[in-house]
Amino acid sequence: MILPPMIIDGLSWVLLIAGSFFSIVGAIGMLRMPDVFTRMHAASVTETLGVALILLGLMLQSGLSLVSAKLLMLGVLIFIAGPTATHAIAHAAILRGLKPILKSDLSEKNSS
Repeated sequence: MILPPMIIDGLSWVLLIAGSFFSIVGAIGMLRMPDVFTRMHAASVTETLGVALILLGLMLQSGLSLVSAKLLMLGVLIFIAGPTATHAIAHAAILRGLKPILKSDLSEKNSS
């Protein structure tokens, strides 16, 4: 069953707007979070959900074409490279002696 172009355009715009929203929220989270570990979490939200929705929206816009295949390959690359890079950053931070900020650390800091 082939959907009308108007429905495909509407669905693709919903995906693009939702992906943009999650990307903006992740970027704000990266600016507001206190340490490297929580910033990595905010970056992973941007990377996985935001980029996935944007790529899906772009695939709907391009239709069944070579562009969609390239976008799919780009998505696979991002989903493989993203967690690998995040793990490498977390491992380097731990080797450097950085510790995650715990809830008890924040309550002690606010009480003093």
